[in-house]
Amino acid sequence: MPDAIFAHTCLAPIYDAFDGGRDDLTAYLGIADELGAEHVLDVGCGTGCLAVLLADSGRTVVGVDPAKASLEIAKSKDRTGRITWIHGDAATAPTLDADLAVMTGNVAQVFLTDEDWTRTLQGIHAALRPSGYLVFETRRPEYRAWEEWAADAAQVTLDIPGTGSVERRLEVTDVSLPLVSFRFTYTFLADGAVVTSDSTLRFRDRDEVETSLVAGGYRVLDVREAPDRPGREFVFIAERTA
Repeated sequence: MPDAIFAHTCLAPIYDAFDGGRDDLTAYLGIADELGAEHVLDVGCGTGCLAVLLADSGRTVVGVDPAKASLEIAKSKDRTGRITWIHGDAATAPTLDADLAVMTGNVAQVFLTDEDWTRTLQGIHAALRPSGYLVFETRRPEYRAWEEWAADAAQVTLDIPGTGSVERRLEVTDVSLPLVSFRFTYTFLADGAVVTSDSTLRFRDRDEVETSLVAGGYRVLDVREAPDRPGREFVFIAERTA
């Protein structure tokens, strides 16, 4: 089941406000240009920020996500119906002959078991054309981002149009590496409603990711820094093999 932050009908509409401007997404447009990708699959597309940018650049885009509430937000941004939206996950995506599949944000880390990660890589492999590309980011475990999260426990309050003031708190609830769990608590100040969202991410090191990609039918072409988070994340660029 998707985390409440994406699937709850009260939280999905405010996700973008708390997530910020997503300056990280422009790097993926550049990579799509670099790879000559015209048909793109956005895995875990969420509220559609990247899918819309890709479509605005003239590309054919398919967005897939298991959180229906987030997909409804994404669809509302796609006013001309240019994008194909699929409620599901990568393992159930149809054969698309896509040039490129992408996973941004924390998407690659939500697959907690080896079985789920393998199934995801296989689903993407089937959706890509021969020699198509998979590009995704993942946090470097040696950076120990969870310590930074735990130290930054101050509440954040935003005034969101149509909703009013919303307060958000973050708490790291468990560190049992390679798994890290945390909880967002949202308080809607207009009526006092409180909604929580619990999440767990898996932190895989570079060797583990590369090994899984090769086993899943990919060739690793490059491993880069995330330009907006140098030293904190890897960006993997892999090619589908036969």
